[in-house]
Amino acid sequence: MESLDLFGKLPEGCISHIISFTSPRDACRSSAVCSIFLSASESDSVWERFLPPDYQDVLAGSVSPPVRFSSKKELFFRLCDPVLIDDNKMSFSIEKRTGRKCYMLSARKLWITWGDTPMYWKWNSLPESRFPEVAELLSVCWLEISGKIDAHLLSPKTTYKAYLVIKFGEEAYGLDFPHAETSVKLGGHASNNVALLQRNETQRFHRWTALYQLNMWRRAQAVSNRADAQVPQSRSDGWMEIEMGEFFIDEGEEGDIEMRLMEVKGGHWKSGLIVEGIEMRPVCE
Repeated sequence: MESLDLFGKLPEGCISHIISFTSPRDACRSSAVCSIFLSASESDSVWERFLPPDYQDVLAGSVSPPVRFSSKKELFFRLCDPVLIDDNKMSFSIEKRTGRKCYMLSARKLWITWGDTPMYWKWNSLPESRFPEVAELLSVCWLEISGKIDAHLLSPKTTYKAYLVIKFGEEAYGLDFPHAETSVKLGGHASNNVALLQRNETQRFHRWTALYQLNMWRRAQAVSNRADAQVPQSRSDGWMEIEMGEFFIDEGEEGDIEMRLMEVKGGHWKSGLIVEGIEMRPVCE
């Protein structure tokens, strides 16, 4: 109580300055201490410090409708939800607990092998997607999806993970074997994973013999038991995601983060994968 009394004697601006060196979560908690802390924790000077340094550039590049706010705290929490930028081809948001930046590259921002060939891929609009278009795989035997983003756009001194955000069509097939390979590269560092795009799916093998189907099923089961294989995980927005790899953004980091998913060794046809994009999120400590 004595320490609280000492804080209570400080000017409100001084308390705001102290709170600004904590975190958004701590600022919200401090508002419950007393009335002067409540007022100090609501200050624009506090939440300005929690916002990314380039937030004004993000707002300037956001797609209509414009982001409206009456305080920097309101703006902070508004940006915790994705904001479309770059002509609807990317989204920006901030991580609620730390204020670190998150980006998602839409399917239109990615490089998809044969993505513009109508017999292999088609582009749809889905109401549950944040982007105007998603890519749906019709039929390919060579699956390759890649994207890149400039490292300086992300928060420095932060470890990130990249995720492929996907869904599956009702008649998806050919996606559970062989496993896909993912990689995330930044400079001389590379993070590689093995991914099972779809586990325990019902396959449709046209014109294949029953024995060949059985052999493929046995091989798929063997791969699906790999402890290191990434599998799709449900997201709160109704999509699924597969972890592609991890990377660290150092202070003053330059260059592109290159992300790729490939399945080019099996030689069999696959269909039904719906791609929303690739998201980069800070690793929560």
